[in-house]
Amino acid sequence: MANEEKAKEPAIGGIIDRVAPWALALGALLATLGFVLNFTIAPLVNGAAVNEPALIGGAMVQNKLLLSQKIFYWHMPVAIASFAALVFTAYYGIRFLMTKRACYDTRARIATEIALVFVLCTMVSGEMWERFEWGVWWTWEPRLTTYFILMLMIFGYFILRNAVEDTERRAVYASVFGILIFIDVPICFLVTRLIPSGVHPVIFRTDSGLSPEMLLPLMLGMAGFALIAFGLYRLRLRAQVMEEKLARIQDKLED
Repeated sequence: MANEEKAKEPAIGGIIDRVAPWALALGALLATLGFVLNFTIAPLVNGAAVNEPALIGGAMVQNKLLLSQKIFYWHMPVAIASFAALVFTAYYGIRFLMTKRACYDTRARIATEIALVFVLCTMVSGEMWERFEWGVWWTWEPRLTTYFILMLMIFGYFILRNAVEDTERRAVYASVFGILIFIDVPICFLVTRLIPSGVHPVIFRTDSGLSPEMLLPLMLGMAGFALIAFGLYRLRLRAQVMEEKLARIQDKLED
């Protein structure tokens, strides 16, 4: 029976973990390439009208060219990566509630850790974008508010885990709370469609308004950060599993 249970454990150290460092490196390369193309081929967008048109680079410019819009090519991919990580938080939380197996709770926790990294990157880049494009550090716009709530819920997730000492109860509470966090993901994504504010743009629509020169660095960034999230998750998971095995060995030696 013990061998049967062990056989059912999700594999660690297989081909997925062997490719994880390469995925991380490839993700960094793609994200860097997207960043470079962002500043080389992606055009600047028009801002407010200028008092006097000027001839710049052989073209008559009548609006301010917003360099701050370049933040978008970092901001959106890390936000999508944070949503993707939370999908796995909910998935492994459900798997734990169905099986009560600690390995799924570990995976849900690590997925949430990765989500937190990308949520913080999203908030930092979003704050920069707000300041330069909207002239304020914060506004209670629907997308910003729902994403801010998402960040607070993730903080609450880790506070909850540290507050509950019993291992199984902690895993149960965290799994349920992780699922509740995920519920905010589609709300964050759809809120600009449900409650148009005119402040936060809607990107995924029939006509995104992005030229090929803008779409290419954006897609490279999204692919790059997705691979980075995957690589970080697998490396962190492998390290965690090795720590747990080492702790069990030490306990046996002490006994």
